[in-house]
Amino acid sequence: MTQKQRAFLKWAGGKYTLSDTIGKMLPKGKRLIEPFAGAGSIFLNSNYDQYLLNDINKDLINLYLTLKKNPEKFIADARKLFTPEYNVAEEYYLLRSQFNDTSDAYQRSLMFLYMNRHGYNGLCRYNSKGGYNVPFGKYKRPYFPEKELLAFANKAQITDFVCENYRDTFARAEDGDVIYCDPPYVPLSKTASFTSYAGNGFGLDEQADLANAAEEVTRDKKVTVLISNHDTIWTRKIYEHADKLKSIKVARTISQKANGRNKVGELLALYKSKR
Repeated sequence: MTQKQRAFLKWAGGKYTLSDTIGKMLPKGKRLIEPFAGAGSIFLNSNYDQYLLNDINKDLINLYLTLKKNPEKFIADARKLFTPEYNVAEEYYLLRSQFNDTSDAYQRSLMFLYMNRHGYNGLCRYNSKGGYNVPFGKYKRPYFPEKELLAFANKAQITDFVCENYRDTFARAEDGDVIYCDPPYVPLSKTASFTSYAGNGFGLDEQADLANAAEEVTRDKKVTVLISNHDTIWTRKIYEHADKLKSIKVARTISQKANGRNKVGELLALYKSKR
């Protein structure tokens, strides 16, 4: 049995623990498309000839493109930031400030990885002006994910990365493609929403439109779509035209309160091609 591959980033809603279950529901195809790539756990633990990964977070996609282009240099430079001298609040906030002030793509990619591993609880959050504002995490010894970076870089060579609206990514689908959607989830409470993780809200209108997009592409093309979300009365309603619904219990991967890491219902909605 092939060993599961972890992502090199901490990420809210990461799908590492669910990758086996999701993988069993994904059919074979020539290319896997992910309109909401996140940390890429499904990408890393699936086997397709080609991949198309999109995310609305431009810093995330910039990091992936940088790693793909020159993994050896990137890993060597990133390692320099994972030393005790940089694991203090003063250095963290200095680098965070530099990140928010620079437009240099390479420097931003290095700092983005650094802040992901040194920031509080692996959060990715921006203020209303687009500034990264996650506080220092106070970890004793942040892990440098060299093996995970190398694994991602290797698979990135057969992958196209884009930063666009999910609808534009759906439009790229061709016959034989498989689409897996892991959108920002419907919040279970008013205080439990991570929907602005990229500085772009993903509200109920977008949730319903994503379900419509799945219905449309499977009607018009030989494409299969799988969507994951919280299992609620509302999500069951918007996915009512799916060919299959599967409910499972999973532990939350990121919660701002330790006692908030309880098990919640997860819903997988499968849309098969109508052609």
